[in-house]
Amino acid sequence: MLQKIITRAVVILAFFLAFFHLYAGGIQIFPSMQQRGVHLGFALALIFLLYPFIKKADTETLAKRGKIAWTSDILLAGTSIFLGVYIYIYFIDLSMAFSSPTITMLVVGVLSIILTLEAARRIIGWALPILASLFLVYAFFGEKLPLLFAHSGYSLQRIITQVGLSNEGVFGIPLGVSATYVVLFVLFGSFLEKSGAGKFFIDLAFSLVGRFRGGAAKVSIVSSALFGSISGSQVGNVATTGILTIPLMKRGGYKAKYAGAVESVASTGGMLLPPVMGAVAFLMADFLQVEYIQVALAALIPALLYFIAIFIMVDLRAARMGESNQENHYKVPNLKEMIVTKGHLILPLVVLVFLLIGPQMPPPEAAFWGIVSVPLVCLLRKETRMSFSDMKEAIVQGMKLSLVVAAACACAGIVIGVINMTGMGLRFSGILIELSGGHLFLLLLLTMIASIIMGMGLPPVASYIILAVLAAPAITQLGVPSMAAHMFIFYYGVLSGITPPVAIAAYAASGIAKTNPMSTSITAVRLAAVAFIVPFMFVYGPALIFQGTVVTILLASVTALIGIYALAVSLEGYLKQPVLLISRFILFIGAVLLINVGVIFDIVGFAIIVATIFYELKVRKFVSVQNLGVKEM
Repeated sequence: MLQKIITRAVVILAFFLAFFHLYAGGIQIFPSMQQRGVHLGFALALIFLLYPFIKKADTETLAKRGKIAWTSDILLAGTSIFLGVYIYIYFIDLSMAFSSPTITMLVVGVLSIILTLEAARRIIGWALPILASLFLVYAFFGEKLPLLFAHSGYSLQRIITQVGLSNEGVFGIPLGVSATYVVLFVLFGSFLEKSGAGKFFIDLAFSLVGRFRGGAAKVSIVSSALFGSISGSQVGNVATTGILTIPLMKRGGYKAKYAGAVESVASTGGMLLPPVMGAVAFLMADFLQVEYIQVALAALIPALLYFIAIFIMVDLRAARMGESNQENHYKVPNLKEMIVTKGHLILPLVVLVFLLIGPQMPPPEAAFWGIVSVPLVCLLRKETRMSFSDMKEAIVQGMKLSLVVAAACACAGIVIGVINMTGMGLRFSGILIELSGGHLFLLLLLTMIASIIMGMGLPPVASYIILAVLAAPAITQLGVPSMAAHMFIFYYGVLSGITPPVAIAAYAASGIAKTNPMSTSITAVRLAAVAFIVPFMFVYGPALIFQGTVVTILLASVTALIGIYALAVSLEGYLKQPVLLISRFILFIGAVLLINVGVIFDIVGFAIIVATIFYELKVRKFVSVQNLGVKEM
């Protein structure tokens, strides 16, 4: 009986939250504190009802927890709703909290911090809540720390009011982006997936690349790119497309760990591809105070380079395996027939992109009309029409998927609040610059390592928020454009999804592939090794993020393509035949030269690459494989 009541309560809360945000996005916007308060309060309530105190194997089912567990969860959910309602009603009074907070206000501030930490622990894991807790301790005991990190220290009341009640802490810009943009775009993705567009993307990938060499792996790359561009989670992308593509790759002759690696790398890359970019596009636009379209354009070429690099690696691997095609492993859908029967399902995505780019409609409003267009477009053919049950499931699923981002943004807001209060961001940037000795390349290496470590186990939104405050300022101080600096830390924060030891995307893929998670992660890093170089390319050549003339942008794109091709051949060790070890090293050097900006570097790098490839393809015809040092993954 209690189980049914809780299930209905979850549906009711999800519907309320969805319609609240749809109303705010498409009809009448609310004051920021009101919208953030309701968003957080009801999102926390859903988390406490859906996720048990102690995680089970499947946390997203309403498993039987016992009366005591259910009672505590219901109590926490009720408290969260009270928090949201209180902030909605008294949002004006809370603006005065700094000067004269009441006891009730302080209690609400404490509740917002504690409930956020506990909800984040349940849905994300321990990493971010522990980090946020350490920052709170740092704010209180800062004067007792070593001189490098010391500050004057703050009273408990000041910490509660700034972190728990103001728009510089829990209710700051990160939560604002979640409440304004993310929830609507996640809901749009949920509607699109429920309409059958997710399956259409996979079928479209089959029909486009399925019949070519290494077709199964290429299908994984294309479908994950298409679906990942509108989803907000690497793991969600793996679960949606990987369940079909990973078994297909295994049947096609790929090892289980390689199949899992391809899917995890492709799904991770989906977070880098516009229009949604794991919801970071809108957050980055807010941080940099630029139009959304500028962020989307800046991300486009690096994201395409990422996928082209993986595509080349997979193609070379298929060639080395002696595989001409995979037509015998699956039936390739007929492209014309598929477009006629289901091609209209892509129209909502076209509508969304048009509204964002054409009239440059505010993103929340564009998302609102994108959501509305999904069921309307589905009416065009009888077999794709969405029933009320389908729309209900899309709403509930969309709200569930948005909970991760809401909790992550609120918890990251605690970190940002303390950083702003103590000035730690400037100290951290100073440390990075000092360690690098003012050399940009060393600073980029240090920032890359910091970004990967800080991003481990966190959603892209949460990792970007923290890195944007801690790491990006250091890069900009050495003259790198702000857009390039923020793209750099975002890129590596996302790539932490395949980087050991956490590697959440690779671990999710390994579960489907039924292979060792660590082996899958290591293989994924080797497969994506070319992609790890791309951020250095657009820092040294900002033309890759559309900063420059048309000629410089085209030239930078061409040299980058040549560079990643050479890197792919160098790392895979194959080019119609196994490549000599010394040739692989020379190709790597040539590719690195193309990373740097300058005519001389480009000419020398291009000459080295062309000469080496000519030697391998024309001069060297018969070489014993035993002398090559080529290793299988």
